[in-house]
Amino acid sequence: MGGVFAQRDDASTPLALEDLAGLIPAHIAYGRELNEAERDNIARGQDWAMARRRDLLSEKYIRDLHSQMLGDVWRWAGKFRTSERNIGIAYWPIPVELRTLLDDTRTWVACESYGPDEIAVRFHHRLVQIHPFPNGNGRHSRLMADLLAMRLGRERFSWGWESLLEAGGVRGRYIAALQAADKHDIGPLVAFARA
Repeated sequence: MGGVFAQRDDASTPLALEDLAGLIPAHIAYGRELNEAERDNIARGQDWAMARRRDLLSEKYIRDLHSQMLGDVWRWAGKFRTSERNIGIAYWPIPVELRTLLDDTRTWVACESYGPDEIAVRFHHRLVQIHPFPNGNGRHSRLMADLLAMRLGRERFSWGWESLLEAGGVRGRYIAALQAADKHDIGPLVAFARA
């Protein structure tokens, strides 16, 4: 089954061998089947999130949402990664960095440090930088930002209106906006989120 995952698109975060062992559906034989299973599970996770009003800015909610989004596909869904990746911080300070992000975001909201869109996009950007889970971080952090924006009285973001899983135009603009935010220019990412 190892060759199956080499067929995944280049935009996906490479999975470690221990993560591949966590695949739940036994019928999956091709990368496209894995993408379909994840897409279907993520849709159910979105439905779960939209039907509940909970404290978004809690570690428990962040883990629960990831589990709802990918828990039918991966055994490790909702669990922080335990190995290094080519993106994100080292794995061992994830809980501390996440608590800092949650505290910062609560402060931004309470003090109205930024407008609602910018608060949600800053939250998204930092969550992507932390990269807490083995995979699904971009999809998870975008949904978290959507939920936060809606909680702050705004509509969901468009995120370019197309799939960000495919390499190319829209994904390229998204990556460029993330890289600008890495350099403390959040404007392009806020603009992309509403594009």
